[in-house]
Amino acid sequence: MATNGENGPGGAGGFARRLLLSVDAKGYGSADTVRQHEFQKAIVQLLELAAESAGLAREEWLTQEGGDSLFAVLPEGASEPALVDAFMRRLEAGLRAFNIGREPRAWLRLRAAVHFGETSPSANGFAGSAPVELGRIRDCAPLRAALDQLPQATLAVGLSATVFRDVVQGKAYTTIRENEFREVPVEEKEYRGAAWIWVPGADVRQVDLSPSVLEGVRRAANVARANVDVGALGQEANVTGVDTDRAGDFEAVVKTGRVGRGATVTGFRQTTPGGEL
Repeated sequence: MATNGENGPGGAGGFARRLLLSVDAKGYGSADTVRQHEFQKAIVQLLELAAESAGLAREEWLTQEGGDSLFAVLPEGASEPALVDAFMRRLEAGLRAFNIGREPRAWLRLRAAVHFGETSPSANGFAGSAPVELGRIRDCAPLRAALDQLPQATLAVGLSATVFRDVVQGKAYTTIRENEFREVPVEEKEYRGAAWIWVPGADVRQVDLSPSVLEGVRRAANVARANVDVGALGQEANVTGVDTDRAGDFEAVVKTGRVGRGATVTGFRQTTPGGEL
């Protein structure tokens, strides 16, 4: 990666503007161990096949892997239209082939995001504004909702404003028409911006992305759930579904049999500086 940093002007750390890709698997956390192994292997293979098909030199990518996810910095000169078009079409075809014969709940389905911007290698991955924006687009509520509401879709793609403007908008660099994309707000953590999403083989413009739907997606993505099922409780016994000093969304269900005298059953307890809620 060409740099302008610790060994040159501009401050600490290497600096470059690069084409960036990030992917993440839907439902990976709820999959059993066998399926997680299958998903990880398939993600690696499908990305390699898609890169080869699009002429994107997978062996030259700088990557940060996370089991069901991947962040990649592509080499200088990598084709943005090829990543947006040929790569994504081949990836979607590979996902469909992988899922043939599988129960829908066992499908491998991916969210992908593409951005072009400033990044630099760091001690634990990559630093810069572009990797942050890329991650927020990949994980944004509208992209999650699009995949949720199109159960036959295996891939949902989000482009940054930079990539959409330079590659798609008013251009003929790809076989994907501009009106196949949908502009959506991205409001994740501290980031506020916009993205353009595309779902191969589906009309994302017809998907319900109303505030109530997006709020439901956010709650589903961020909520912590606990289910406790015990038998009879003796005297002075104490059962708590969730006991935390952290802020957040929690759901707790506690099921018990006979409760003895003095026993306590608590679904949710949150300790704050001002006391318990």
